[in-house]
Amino acid sequence: MPNLNINNFRVLQGFLTRQEQAQIVADISKLVQKAPLYRPSMPRTGKPFSVRMSNLGKLGWVSDKTGYRYQKTHPETGQEWPEIPDTLQAIWRAVAEFGQPAEACLVNYYDISAKMGMHRDEDEVNFSAPVVSISLGDTAIFRMGGATRKGPTQSVKLESGDVVVIGGPARLFYHGVDRILGGSSNLLKGGGRLNLTLRRVG
Repeated sequence: MPNLNINNFRVLQGFLTRQEQAQIVADISKLVQKAPLYRPSMPRTGKPFSVRMSNLGKLGWVSDKTGYRYQKTHPETGQEWPEIPDTLQAIWRAVAEFGQPAEACLVNYYDISAKMGMHRDEDEVNFSAPVVSISLGDTAIFRMGGATRKGPTQSVKLESGDVVVIGGPARLFYHGVDRILGGSSNLLKGGGRLNLTLRRVG
């Protein structure tokens, strides 16, 4: 299993077996029935995201015209988010090198037209824990930057089963997804990419 360090992002290629990936997809499929994927909107402009999202855990990350934030309930159903399954907490324990469990998991679904602009994960209270990103399904072109939005970047293909750890010097570095390579995986029925990001908030 290659372990790459690119711009201080730790990329664990092939971290999950096909069987492990399929089990996680099955777990998530059940949970998003309780907390359906929805399309959030950008602050101020109200422009919809190209990805659809949901959350797991005590707190979920949301975005709307009033801003970015964490909250305890789904913005459309008003229900509390489902718990993070043990399959994901086990990955967190294996790679995060942090003494407490993940308390939030952002679920992003990318169809082949979706992407994510350069951003950094800065809505948490405490940045001592890493963000752990799990890729499932179609390959993504992931762009890794530095401490400033306009700094130099590098790109890497994230394939199904890859895990990225964004911690240490890279915890507040910019990153994004340029595009999805449709048809590169048959893990998800209907194609697309499922990205799960495990986090500590407080």
